[in-house]
Amino acid sequence: MIWKSLLLFFAAFLGGMSVFFFKGDNHKQLRLILSFSGAYLFAITVLHLIPDAYHGNDNLVGVFILGGFLFQIVLEQFSDGIEHGHMHVHEEAAFPVGIMVSLCLHAFLEGMPLAQGQQNQLVFGIALHHIPAAFALGTVLLSNKQSKNSTIFFIVLFAIMAPAGFFFSEALSNGNIGNLQHYFNRIMGVVIGIFLHISTTILFEAGPDHKFNRRKLIAVLLGVGIALGGFLTEL
Repeated sequence: MIWKSLLLFFAAFLGGMSVFFFKGDNHKQLRLILSFSGAYLFAITVLHLIPDAYHGNDNLVGVFILGGFLFQIVLEQFSDGIEHGHMHVHEEAAFPVGIMVSLCLHAFLEGMPLAQGQQNQLVFGIALHHIPAAFALGTVLLSNKQSKNSTIFFIVLFAIMAPAGFFFSEALSNGNIGNLQHYFNRIMGVVIGIFLHISTTILFEAGPDHKFNRRKLIAVLLGVGIALGGFLTEL
């Protein structure tokens, strides 16, 4: 639906644009959003996406989940962990091509599960997750001497990737793109693997020394609790 696409777009766009208004490296609120969204995505993946992917009795789905997990590790060799809100500033002024390509591909794949039945809950988790990711992207672009207009252009490009993935996946699941709908669960397996890697990495890396302080613990419990509450109301 249109409102889901708009929510995904504006969450990433406004998150990226906020780089022009908030300076410095201490962004505690962004870290809390990361912790909440990571816990929420993990819970949604376990409660909804994995059972849905195995609903078709395809025994190879697990292979694709593992492949997606490993694929995200490869992506992060180019993205420097921006998916987790990490901001690694480099001294060179070259445009970070690897970061941009890997992050856009990541966002496109993240939008694909929204064609599934439980997308109403998942869309909020993805939107929240993209706020700190877009902020980190904007920070990296500015640190690499990109102009304000160029930075805005690439933030917009990133912001449209998740809605594009949603529309592609919807066309795929409806059989509008050849016969690829027969492989939809396997494609979703790749996305599930990516979600598992992203969410668990966020949970274990959002705090210093991998420790859960009180605020992070509350954010994680809220994320899991909201996802679990939504799941139980649907039983």
